Amino acid sequence: MFKRSALLALLIVVLAAAPAAAHDKLAPDTKTPKAVDLVICLDTSGSMSGLIHAARQKLWSVVNELALLKPEPRLRVALLTFGSPGAGTKPGDVIIQTGLTTDLDLVSEKLFALGTNGGTELVGRVMHYALQDLDWAKDAGLKTLFVAGNESADQDKERRFLDVARQAQARGIYVNAIYCGGADDGDAKSWRELASLNGRFSNIDHNRGTVNVVTPFDKKLAALSGKLNKTYVFYGRERLERESRQKAQDANATKAGAPAAAQRAEAKAGSGYAAPGDLVGRLKEKDFDAGKLKTEELPEPMRKLSPDERKAYLAEKAAARAKLQEEIKALSAKRAAFVKKAMAEQKLDDSKSLDKALRDAVSEQAKAEGFGK
Repeated sequence: MFKRSALLALLIVVLAAAPAAAHDKLAPDTKTPKAVDLVICLDTSGSMSGLIHAARQKLWSVVNELALLKPEPRLRVALLTFGSPGAGTKPGDVIIQTGLTTDLDLVSEKLFALGTNGGTELVGRVMHYALQDLDWAKDAGLKTLFVAGNESADQDKERRFLDVARQAQARGIYVNAIYCGGADDGDAKSWRELASLNGRFSNIDHNRGTVNVVTPFDKKLAALSGKLNKTYVFYGRERLERESRQKAQDANATKAGAPAAAQRAEAKAGSGYAAPGDLVGRLKEKDFDAGKLKTEELPEPMRKLSPDERKAYLAEKAAARAKLQEEIKALSAKRAAFVKKAMAEQKLDDSKSLDKALRDAVSEQAKAEGFGK
């Protein structure tokens, strides 16, 4: 009798625990960073200067949208261009400006170096090289590709755009079409078809659709962005190049307008921004040991420091960075509220802007891939 009662009690305990165990197993992991690969293919034919300018202005706005995702995104961005005759490094005038990279300053650098020239837009071709040559993430996450242009998407007879889109779909890659023109234009039909498999279609006004609101917080945010640079400690043979690139992209954002500089500051304070070679960022690595770094590849202020002094130096930089990032986040929240109110009062419409098309598609597809906010 005792054995039967003990067995029954044990069974009750096991059954009671089972739902909780099953729930724990199925619960989403919100702590481990999850891959987000964002590939942008821009038409650089003669009439596309407005599109490129919009991309320069709003790159950091899109990064800020992605930074809100949970779990934290392990963001990589690639930039490809097409449509300028004779400029391509790939057949069909396609240029892989940068492969998938965490170095968003490099992406910005490439964007600001772009020019335009008349040509044929081979949409299928640029998508083909994006699928073939880029190192897409192997693990689960969001993999999404955007193609933007203003002529028919079916001009490439060698690489049919729908065939390439089906290949992307089979690999779990979303294909989004951004048509630079009216929704009822004849050429818009092929772009709708391109996005019909698993992506999103948007039509934008690439010359007048971008909305920028200047706020009282922009100047302060740009200044904090400059101060933030002083907390970066670049290591390696390319350390001076990376330091210079970071400063140059601050300057480029300022040239693009006060709102762009403010949005870049917000991005630098968030999880979506990474600076390869930064030792402060590496402090989070489990096996990182500042004492084992090559002296000749350290910045000058660290070369004569002992291992313990190196750790203290980096810890001090990390603390300064955290403080500045919190200040930037607080100001950015005030800025966002100001922009929202100004857009409502002035009846500003960003529905035909490039960044709205990108942000809406990314938000929708991220949710489908298990991300939240």
